[in-house]
Amino acid sequence: MAGDYVVLLWGLFDEELYVEYNGERTGPYYPISGPIPLHRYRAFKRSKADERAGRIRALADQLGLPISALSGDEVRLTPPAETAAIPRQPFDAEAHEYHFPSVITAKLAIADDLARPLAKLPPADRAFIDQVLAETLTRRVVLARVRDYFRQHQQTGDGHAS
Repeated sequence: MAGDYVVLLWGLFDEELYVEYNGERTGPYYPISGPIPLHRYRAFKRSKADERAGRIRALADQLGLPISALSGDEVRLTPPAETAAIPRQPFDAEAHEYHFPSVITAKLAIADDLARPLAKLPPADRAFIDQVLAETLTRRVVLARVRDYFRQHQQTGDGHAS
């Protein structure tokens, strides 16, 4: 029907389209999908061969292969003349560790770890805890030093019955 005049029968609220040519009506024809917005175009559906060629092309771009290698020509690959220096940044493990937000929260955690209130400890033990908290608020370091300190005091006896 290229170059011929046809009558399209399509109402404003109709979903189907009829075509009338030389008094003969054909149809109904239904839309494949929704309307296309103005100044937009649908891409043709790619075949499996096109998709495979696209994946091969993307892989070649990643590897840095020239086009001639994809066509089957013999290609000798040479490494780049100058190697780019890879930027390095040292990993700061302490920055990712948990730090107590304040001395009070650290003392609460120590009291929970010792299972006794800090007010009932002797002044020398409280002074040691204050000294440790003045040096650092890193949870791992604080709890390890406090545990070692109190383990040593338990082993010396410190007035306990054996």
